[in-house]
Amino acid sequence: MSDFVIEEGLPYPLGAHWSGHGTNFAVFSANATKVEICLFDGERETHRFELPEYTDQVFHGFINGVQPGTFYGYRVYGPYQPDGGHRFNPNKLLLDPYACAHAGSLTWNPAVFGYKMETGDDLTFDERDSAPFMPKCVVVDPNFDWVQEAQRQDVHWDETVVYETHVKGFTGQHPGIPENLRGTYAGFGTNAAIDHLKALGITSVELLPVHSFINDSNLLEKHLTNYWGYNTIGFFAPDPRYAADVPNSLREFKEMVSRLHGAGLEVILDVVYNHTAEGNERGPTLSFKGIDNASYYRLLPDKRRYYINDTGTGNTVNLSHPRVIQLVMDSLRYWAGHMHVDGFRFDLGTILAREVYGFDEQSGFLKAVNQDPLLATVKLIAEPWDCGPGGYQVGGFPPGWAEWNDKYRNTVRNFWRGEAAPGALAPRLLGSHDLFNREGRRTWASVNFITAHDGFTLNDWASYNNKHNEANGENNNDGSSDNHSWNCGAEGPTDDPDIRALRERQKRNMLATLLTSQGTPMLLGGDEFGRTQRGNNNAYCQDNDISWFDWNFSDDANKLLAFTKRMIKLRRDYPILRRSRFLSGDRDSQLEIRDVVWINSSGVEMTQADWTTGWIKCFGVVLDGRARKTAIARAGEDDTVLVILNSYEGEVDFKLPPTSAGQQWSLLVDTNAPEQPAGAQFAFDSTCKVAGRSFVLLTAGEVKRSSEDRPNAGGSVR
Repeated sequence: MSDFVIEEGLPYPLGAHWSGHGTNFAVFSANATKVEICLFDGERETHRFELPEYTDQVFHGFINGVQPGTFYGYRVYGPYQPDGGHRFNPNKLLLDPYACAHAGSLTWNPAVFGYKMETGDDLTFDERDSAPFMPKCVVVDPNFDWVQEAQRQDVHWDETVVYETHVKGFTGQHPGIPENLRGTYAGFGTNAAIDHLKALGITSVELLPVHSFINDSNLLEKHLTNYWGYNTIGFFAPDPRYAADVPNSLREFKEMVSRLHGAGLEVILDVVYNHTAEGNERGPTLSFKGIDNASYYRLLPDKRRYYINDTGTGNTVNLSHPRVIQLVMDSLRYWAGHMHVDGFRFDLGTILAREVYGFDEQSGFLKAVNQDPLLATVKLIAEPWDCGPGGYQVGGFPPGWAEWNDKYRNTVRNFWRGEAAPGALAPRLLGSHDLFNREGRRTWASVNFITAHDGFTLNDWASYNNKHNEANGENNNDGSSDNHSWNCGAEGPTDDPDIRALRERQKRNMLATLLTSQGTPMLLGGDEFGRTQRGNNNAYCQDNDISWFDWNFSDDANKLLAFTKRMIKLRRDYPILRRSRFLSGDRDSQLEIRDVVWINSSGVEMTQADWTTGWIKCFGVVLDGRARKTAIARAGEDDTVLVILNSYEGEVDFKLPPTSAGQQWSLLVDTNAPEQPAGAQFAFDSTCKVAGRSFVLLTAGEVKRSSEDRPNAGGSVR
C-alpha cells in the first residue's frame, strides 16, 4: 500500500475505473476548489491524495497500485454558503456518485451532517469527521462471463406480463431456497424462485429498488426500516444488503440476472432518479450535497438555501443540469449495457421530465433518452405523476414510453364493487385509447394494474374497507384512504363462508379482467396466491412478515394460484386479448369487420341508453380475431372471444350473440366455477346464466387445451 503513486489521469469516464495496474478517479464539481481521494483498509483511512487535475469541471487523477476491492471516498473543498446554495464541508466523507459497489452501511451520527445537527441551524458548520459512520465505495473488477446469455430472448411488448416484487420479500421465507441465500440476489436466482415465476407464466420481473439506499433515521428510531428502498444514494451500485456475498455483490447481482435470462425471464428495475437520501437543508451530507449541491439539486431561485420539493421527500434532482442528465443517462446505460437489465420503471417519472417551468414532453432528459440507441432496446416505464404542480401526467409521456395507468386500477376496482358504469370501464378494457392513442403509440403504453406495492394487496382490497397501518407508528395517518375497496361484508379475516366465497370470486374477477384487457398487465407479486398485508396499504417500512411472502399456501391460495396460471395462459393462447394495435369498434370497410362490438344481456349491441343508464351492471364485448393486426388490409387469424362482466349481485341471463367468426361459443373460464374445465358449448342465441359478480370468457374458435383440461360432458348449453 505504501507504493501508491498518483498521476494526472483522465477526466473520463467518471467514477473509479481499474486499468489492470491502477485506478483512475474522476468526479464532477462545477463549484468545488479541491477534491481529495481517501483510501481505506476496512474502516481505517490509510492514504489521502489530492486529485491533481481539473478539466472541464472534472477533478481527476490516476493512482498506480489501487486494485479492485479497495475502499474509498471523497472529501470536497469549497465555500460553505447555504444561502448561495453551496454546502461544501471537507470534514465529511462523500460517496462517489459513480461508485459501482458500496460496502458497509450508514450509522446515523451527528457527524454525518454538514452543519451542527444538534442546533437545528443548517447555517452552522460542523467540523467532526464523518468517515467512521459512512459506508465506503469499492473499486470493482468489471469483468464477468455471461455464461447463460446465449439463451436470452427479447420479450415483445404484446407478450409481456410484468410481475412486480421485492428481492427480500419474495425469497425471505421460501422453503425451497437455502436459508443462507434467502433475502438475497443469489436466492432470487435459485431454481426454486425461478420455477415459481416460470410456472406462473409471467415474462418480466420488476424488482423494487435495488440501487444502494439509506435507512431513514426516524424509521430506525421506531425500530422500523426503509423496506421498499425508495431512498437512493448510489445510482450504479446494487445494494449490499441483498447480497449473500457482500464483497462480491456486483457479481452476485449479475449472476442473478444471468440465471433469470437463462430461464427466458426479463429483469426490469424500479429506479429512483427523482430524489436522493440526502433530504432537505436539514438532511445529511452523504454525496451529492457535499460534491456540488447547487448543481445536483433544484433550489428555490430566490432562496437557494432551500430545496424545491416536487417529490415530497425533501429534495428534487436537477435534471435541467447537463452533468446531472449525464449521471442518470450513464447510470441507465450502465445497467442496460454492463448489467444486462431489460428495462426500467421510473419512480415519480414526471420529475424527470420537469424543466424550471414545469413538465415538458420534450424535456432535456426525455430527448436524451429517446435518441439513445442502447436505451431504445429496453423497456421504459414511467410512473407518470409527482407531488409538484401539474404533476399528474398519465398519457402525457412521449412515444416509446409505457406508463402506469392508475385510471385503469381505480375504474376496474370501482366496477367490481358496483360503483363504475360500463361506459367508464370500456376504454380501460381496450388499452385506454382515450389516453394513449396518439403519435403512433400502442396499447402496450398502458401498463394496467389492479394492485401495486403501494396500496392494498388484491386479497386486502377484497377484505378491508379501511387501511390498517397502525404498525407504521403514525397513528394510521399515513397511506391513502381512497382505496376503492370493499370488504364484502366484514372488515378483515372472517369465518363466514359466504363472505369468503365472495372474496375469492372478486379476486378472480379482478385478475381475469386484468389479464384480458388490452395493454400491458402488471401483477403484484403474491396476488397470485392471495398474499395479505393485514390491511396495511403503506408497508414501506415493514421488513417483516407483513411484507414477506408466506409460502405455506392454504387451499384457497392454491386454487387462486391455479386460476392465475390459467388466466395468464389464456392471454398467451388468445392473441386477440393482447393486440398492440388499438381496437376501435369502427367498421373496417375493406375487410367488412368490426373489431369490437359491445353487447347487452339481451344479446344485442348496446345502445346509447345502455351506456348511460346507471343500473346496467352486466355487459359483454366481442373482440373479433379477424380484425387486421396492422395497417395492411389483411384479416387477422386470431380466435374471436366474448367477455362478459357482471358486477350485479344477482344472476343474469345473458343471451349469447351470433358471430360469423365461428359456429358456436365455447367456455374458456367462469370465475363462479373456476375449476370447471374449458370446453362447454353454447349455441348462438342460447342463454348463459352469469352468476352474480362474476366474469365469463368464451371463444368462437378453438379451445386450446392444456393436459389437465377435459371436455365438460354435461355442458351448460341452454
